[in-house]
Amino acid sequence: MENKNDFLVHSHLPTTLPDPLKDAATPVPRTMSFAVGSCEISLIEDTLAVAFDAMVERVPDNEALVSCHQNIRMTYRQLQAESRRLASALARSGLAPGDRVGIWSHNNSEWLSLQLATARVGIILVNINPAYRVSELEYALNKVGCKAIISMTRFKTSDYLGMLQTLLPELANSTPGELKSPRVPTLKTVVQLGSDAVPGMLRYADLIARGDSADPQLALIGATLNANDAINIQFTSGTTGFPKGATLTHRNILNNGFYIGEAMRLTAQDRLCIPVPLYHCFGMVLGNLACLTHGATIVYPNDGFDALSVLQAVQNERCTGLHGVPTMFIAELDHPRFAEFDMSTLRTGIMAGSPCPAEIMKRVVRDMHMEQVTIAYGMTETSPVSCQSLTDTPLDKRVSTVGQVHPHLEVKMVDAESGEIVPVGVTGELCTRGYVVMQGYWDDLPKTQEAIDADGWMHTGDLATMDSEGYVNIVGRIKDMVIRGGENIYPREIEEFLYRHPAIQDVQVVGVPDPKYGEELCAWVILRPGQSVDEEGIRAFCNGQIAYYKVPRYIRFVDAFPMTVTGKIQKFKIREAMQEALSLRQPDTA
Repeated sequence: MENKNDFLVHSHLPTTLPDPLKDAATPVPRTMSFAVGSCEISLIEDTLAVAFDAMVERVPDNEALVSCHQNIRMTYRQLQAESRRLASALARSGLAPGDRVGIWSHNNSEWLSLQLATARVGIILVNINPAYRVSELEYALNKVGCKAIISMTRFKTSDYLGMLQTLLPELANSTPGELKSPRVPTLKTVVQLGSDAVPGMLRYADLIARGDSADPQLALIGATLNANDAINIQFTSGTTGFPKGATLTHRNILNNGFYIGEAMRLTAQDRLCIPVPLYHCFGMVLGNLACLTHGATIVYPNDGFDALSVLQAVQNERCTGLHGVPTMFIAELDHPRFAEFDMSTLRTGIMAGSPCPAEIMKRVVRDMHMEQVTIAYGMTETSPVSCQSLTDTPLDKRVSTVGQVHPHLEVKMVDAESGEIVPVGVTGELCTRGYVVMQGYWDDLPKTQEAIDADGWMHTGDLATMDSEGYVNIVGRIKDMVIRGGENIYPREIEEFLYRHPAIQDVQVVGVPDPKYGEELCAWVILRPGQSVDEEGIRAFCNGQIAYYKVPRYIRFVDAFPMTVTGKIQKFKIREAMQEALSLRQPDTA
């Protein structure tokens, strides 16, 4: 598929439907689960390069990036020059607007430069999960027709160059930039981030040496670009079927990064520690773009997550913000050296990626000084954030909800059967509409139409409730809801209760097949270091506190959960492991 506009593109203009709490002179009680975000601050209608250049003129000497593990520091002016030089090199290498370039790497300065450079010349950056192996890499490159890939060399036990050579044996006898591969026919150029020469591959240093930050071609290309052009493809996790390529525009991710930063009250004086991966929206949008739209400093503590390096970076760089998924915050809080580090400069950050346990949130506020930490909710297909708490949202709302609808967006909860908006307090599927909704899944019109309805609503697959103030609470996935003997059970409710147990560090609850009740509950538990409790002790903790049918029948103690690189728990893998261990089958096949 060569034309970037050959797939379904929806128009996602803000609706004129009123939100009674936001538009009425005197707020009236909300009765239905529907809300519209504020439109006080206008949407950015520029391309990413235009917006970034404007920020460079405002804060040229501010530190834009500190990459601790690389010992690299760049001001906004220096980052602009570096990314312009790379953009020039890409254009001079024969890549044109609309072409796709893959990035297969953990966090580093090159990643950020490439994010800015590709957008400047209209190239679509394709984020490739570092956890992918040969067959997954082959699928991703072919699905979107990548012409080039930039890859790290190795990480821990993963040999990325070796995987590329396995997929592309022709590299050994190819001139860099002239690859001809029957398995990946569109791919011509392989760039590696190492310093050693590798047959058939181009070193990143040699690629960027081709460029010129003053290249007049950059302005000519920039004049042809539009804010609604696609600039990024991110693959969904693909827990069922093959991963789908969510296609995002300048307008999608630039605005989302800006409003995320607004919710955090970011300024040019802030320094945000970003240990979450850049290949995912969390790092790329909630991290990089939230900073770049506010003149703030990006701090990468390491290439991959390491709790100790995060604590060191926060202290040494005097970070004011810290991002992470709950498992990252747990690892930092429970690190044996946690008390050695000065966290007093922290004030804000975002906890997201998976449900945020209330007890962990309270510890982050108390022990990490993050009184203004916010919770964000979203999905790759919505750029990603559609709901977020604010720095002054009451703590009880921050630990029990994902905040309120973002500016210029609508959210609603609908009945899965009828599609009608449900009353306040009633569980329904969360749907989002507005500028954040992706253009579509790359080269997959049927899946796009399944996800985005004819009125432009993105159906998230998440079950949620809305209260009378418009705060949204995610109660689970439609696919995760457990139906036991006719009772609908939301695993997150049980997880939140079990987090109160003093011996439990982390817990995940899933449903497994049962011939009598249809499904039964299973809890996987990680204990705190030095703590002990057995299955009966946990059940005794539950008895009389939650309904009998919510007490897990199966309890397993584990050291870790299966999860994605971004820290999302893969509940389907827990479910599969338990079905195999217990020799369980779905009731209708028993």
